[in-house]
Amino acid sequence: MNRFAFYPGCVSKGSCPELYESVVQVMGLLDMEVEELTDVGCSGAGVLTSEVSDPINARTLAKAEQMGLALMTICSTCQGVIGAAALRLQDPEYRAFINKEYLAAEGLEYQGTTEVKHFLWVLVEDFGLDELKALVRRPLEGMGFSPFYGCYLRRPADVVGRRERRTYIEKITEVLGGTVVNISGKGKCCGFPSLTINEPNALAMTAKHTGEAKDNGADAMVTPCPLCHLELDGEQTQAAAAARRTIEMPILHLPQMVGLALGLDPKGLGLGRHFVSTAKIVAQLEPVEAAVTAT
Repeated sequence: MNRFAFYPGCVSKGSCPELYESVVQVMGLLDMEVEELTDVGCSGAGVLTSEVSDPINARTLAKAEQMGLALMTICSTCQGVIGAAALRLQDPEYRAFINKEYLAAEGLEYQGTTEVKHFLWVLVEDFGLDELKALVRRPLEGMGFSPFYGCYLRRPADVVGRRERRTYIEKITEVLGGTVVNISGKGKCCGFPSLTINEPNALAMTAKHTGEAKDNGADAMVTPCPLCHLELDGEQTQAAAAARRTIEMPILHLPQMVGLALGLDPKGLGLGRHFVSTAKIVAQLEPVEAAVTAT
């Protein structure tokens, strides 16, 4: 059995609890064990400088290292920030400084061995696409999904690592029986970071991405980042109004899409919590097969 130190991040325990609930259910179905880190801090979300966030993330990495486990994230922003910190902490001199100045007082010392992996990467690299396909109970046939990676899961190259990770959502979608509907901005910003600074620009980005997915024939968009979900789902009505058009594009968290294909109950996956209705998605699934409940 694969085991991971689970870093859920802030948003999945606050504004997007359906993400937390759905990933725990999916990992259970895959027989992959997660041990949640409950006494660690926010990654900094790319807002804090590295001088402030690196000590915080070094502590998180040290906690996972003590457990002898890789660190699994479910937020692409957390993945990018913690991954970048882990890369900087490969420098022995810098790591020694962080250990001495920030971790030693707590009896911690980071050795630089923790691997940081997003749930998306875990699905492909640790569980496997063939194994995932074998567990599909409710194929997503006849449904189109637009992948939306956002800012951190496709760049920078040295933090992301393997180049093939840039297409993992597409591969998973196809394994689950769905059709990939590409859009030009799938690796660009959703608009969330600039929402409070330049709302018109943020809404324009949201309208562009969701509108293009609709125009290209997608039934839903799928994202591995809860911040992207907050923007694309939560701000979509305002974005559509600003763009003077109708969009109504459902936005799924990655584990929700996976869970649906594995036969999990849509209600249990939190599809009723979204701002943009997912009723059309659920209606296409209901006749296929009775849902299962994760234990």
